This record gives sequence, structure tokens and C-alpha cells, in this order.
Amino acid sequence: MDVLVVGAGLAGLRTAQLLARRQLKVMVVDRRRSLSAGIRTTGIFVRRTLDDFDLPDHLLGPGVRDVLLYPPSRRAPIRLTSDRDEYRVADMAAVYEHARRAAESAGAQVLLGVRYVDASMGCVRFTGAEPVKARFIVGADGARSRVARDLGLDVNRRFLVGAELVHPIASGTTTPAFHCVLDPRVAPGYLGWVIDDGRHAHVGVAGYPDAMRAGIRHLLDAFAVDAPGRAAPAGPVERRGGPIPVGGVLRRLACPAGLLVGDAAGAVSPLTAGGLDPCFRMSEWAAAVAAGYLRTGDPRVLRRYDGNALRSRFRGRLVLRRVFAGIRSPALAEAAVTVLRGRAGRALAARVLFGDGSFPSVHPQLADPAIDRLRQ
Repeated sequence: MDVLVVGAGLAGLRTAQLLARRQLKVMVVDRRRSLSAGIRTTGIFVRRTLDDFDLPDHLLGPGVRDVLLYPPSRRAPIRLTSDRDEYRVADMAAVYEHARRAAESAGAQVLLGVRYVDASMGCVRFTGAEPVKARFIVGADGARSRVARDLGLDVNRRFLVGAELVHPIASGTTTPAFHCVLDPRVAPGYLGWVIDDGRHAHVGVAGYPDAMRAGIRHLLDAFAVDAPGRAAPAGPVERRGGPIPVGGVLRRLACPAGLLVGDAAGAVSPLTAGGLDPCFRMSEWAAAVAAGYLRTGDPRVLRRYDGNALRSRFRGRLVLRRVFAGIRSPALAEAAVTVLRGRAGRALAARVLFGDGSFPSVHPQLADPAIDRLRQ
């Protein structure tokens, strides 16, 4: 086998699809028995992703143009309105299944209910399947990647933990909007949110776990009681949750045995904690690098997959992440929202929420002629 991809999230399935298109023999394994189980993302796609990638329109909810920013008091929110659809919320179970079919159509084999155990000298062991030999391993196994540790690559060390409730709402009862509450009592270092696309409501909180003394489940339930903009459930309520790496892209992402993508690579905006846009961008980069390396055997190809190059473009966001993390009292949060009410503050908020800079573009030009020149 040429490539084993561990993890059948969007990053893993997208990378597998792109590698299989390059005529490589690819297998994807995931410990889940169903891709609709254990979903950990809200599924918010930003305009930039929708513009740059071909996503199935029928799996996306209506466009969201309004964002309301609330202080802890929940009074007098700041309303920001775009003249374009800025967000669309996806049916993530259906999106994963779509990505699985795309990977399989390209020639990749996808095995569910197979748990990765470890890898050594190209031999990979599982629970639920026989060992395999793989020339290269792609770690797409989440924020606390076991593949990263086995390959001796960098691992995430800074996390938020998030949890949310997802449920259908009665059609036509609300106007799609994104409600964001800056309140360190329920979401220390991040936000509480309600995003309603007119079909489903997502009600969530995220923050630093060491500051969530009451536990995230309790905080989420308390927030959901009177969360602004929440419509009454019109069907079953689903719970989601998991760790969110916010330390920025890791530095050492690749070695001769494999590389990392998605949350395993820290490919999440350190400020907004959005991971779907970087998932798509880094998967393309990873597939180009992996295919080039497997064809040439030249380690210089792997060096192009360099986390340091991306980290240098995250300095401002990492600084703002530290500022955000320092807002640990309601009084500070009220003051922060007061600052955002001014002209400069509103411009900054609009730039973060509606701008195109959530994650740098990563489009290395690794066309075949470039790879051939490296061989000479």
C-alpha cells in the first residue's frame, strides 16, 4: 500500500481522494462504525471556503449575513450585517458521507470500525483488522493525534474544549443569524453561540477547560436555557463536543514516514477556532507533497510542508488569541464589547467575522515539472 490515512474526517477523506486521483493506492481507517457518530464540529462554512471549493449546495443551509455580539449582560448587542452570505451551516453527517463517496470513487478504500493502534517501520497495527504495510501514513486522527506521537512529529498542546446542542427548528419562524456571547462565566477565553440558519439551531459554548470549574456540560445546559436567538426544538436534540487546538499550525508536520493534516496538524484558526477552511486548504497541500515525495523519494519535497511558514503569518491572530484568553471577568468582557461599539472596534470585528484572512492560502506549486527538477 502507498498511503494509509488514519481518520475519516473531512481532512482525511479529502486528502485520500486527492492522493487516489494521483494513482496511489490509498486506504482510510476510522474507529467509528458510522460517520454520523461522534461529530465534533458545528459545521459552519465561511464564504471564502464556499467561494474556493466545490461543496454540495443541497447539503448546506441558507446563507447567514447577520452577526450579533453580546456582552455578559446580554443587553444592546452589536449587530454587524454583510451584503453577502458569510456563513452556511452544513449537514455534517451528509457532508462526511459525500466525502467518503468521493474518496471511494477516486479509488481509495475506506474502512470503518477499525482502530489505529500504532506504527513502526512501515508496519501499522489495528484493533479490528489485520496489520498492513504502508509506505506513508497521513495522520488525520484529531487534535490529540496518536499518529503524530508515533511518527515523532509535533503535537498540539493548547486547547479549547467545546460542546453544543443541535436541533431542528420550525421552518419560517426565525431569520438566520449568528449570535455570539462574550461571557467568561460560561465560555472563558472564547464565546457562547447560537447560529440559526432557518432549519437547525446550534447552541454551544467553548473555552479553556482549566477555567470551566463547573464542567462544560453544566455550562452548556445553563447557557442554553436563555441563550439569545435560540428557537424552541422541533425535533430531537443532538449533543456534540471535543477539543479544539488553538496554538496555531504545528511546526514539524512531516517526516519520511508520514505527515499530519486537519486538527492533528493544528490547522485551526487560533483566533476564531474555525477548522473547516484550513482543512480543505491544507489537504490539497498535503496531497501534493505526499504524492511528490512518494514518486521522487526526495526529502526536499517534504520540507515544503513546513508549519513554520504558516505560523509566521499567524502572529497577529496568536496575539489576539492571548488577549481573548485574558478576558476572564464579566467586567472585562463588558469593557471589550464597549470598545467594539466604536467605529474602529466595529471595523475590527467585521474584519475578523467577514474578512478573507481566517486562514492563509496554502497552494504550493508542486506540478510535475517542478518535482522532476528536484530529482536532477
